[in-house]
Amino acid sequence: MPIHANIYAFAHPTRTADSPSVILIHGAGGTHLHWPPQIRRLPNAHVHAIDLPGHGKSEGRGRQSIAAYVENVLAWLDEQKIHQAVFVGHSMGGAIALAMGIHHPERVLALGLVGTGARLRVDPVLIENASRPETFPSVIEAMTERAFGPKTPERLKKLGAKRMAETRPVVLHSDFLACNTFNIMDSLDQIQAPCLVLCGENDKLTPPRYAQHLGNQLPNAEIQIFPHAGHMLQIEEPAAVAQALTDFLEKIPH
Repeated sequence: MPIHANIYAFAHPTRTADSPSVILIHGAGGTHLHWPPQIRRLPNAHVHAIDLPGHGKSEGRGRQSIAAYVENVLAWLDEQKIHQAVFVGHSMGGAIALAMGIHHPERVLALGLVGTGARLRVDPVLIENASRPETFPSVIEAMTERAFGPKTPERLKKLGAKRMAETRPVVLHSDFLACNTFNIMDSLDQIQAPCLVLCGENDKLTPPRYAQHLGNQLPNAEIQIFPHAGHMLQIEEPAAVAQALTDFLEKIPH
């Protein structure tokens, strides 16, 4: 199993040697499977979809801060001998990508920011209920209800709930704590790398105003809002998100 630095990665190398490395980082309670095949297999890119520590096939425990997850990603990059990459993050993964852009700009070619924001407050009830196995099912139900747009097929909602239910409560609780303390509202102007900001029009967890703030404050950003989609944009509109990322990558010098 391809585990390095306690991180599992699904890798899709391209035949083109000079193509950029793209690191896909899932959100709270997620795994690499939260990135559909169309995105895990972007053309002309060396794509690595990782499971953060404690998630999916990765070893270890979940972290309680975005900074700690950043250190884990850096350790994995070093073991893989990847000096620079495009970091594409969803929700909490977007926070990790943004933190990389601020604190380790030399490692960042560009950022893809999907359903995320400069601040990620979490409902205190969700944080509390995620800490106890007996109330954990209520968290899964609430997150599933809030995560998808109104036109999402029921089968996708059920699949999303099933995958989140496979996350250990202690891991999701740690993720919620990490998100809740994340705040870089006053630091966005430090990120000089090109950024692509993607958001669903009906995102209830990181609504479009979060994306608009990123688009307005990041010095080198473009923004796309997808009609009808919710927070799980990449699952609801995989082909459109894959195309947006492909078009974005073609503009990135590397």
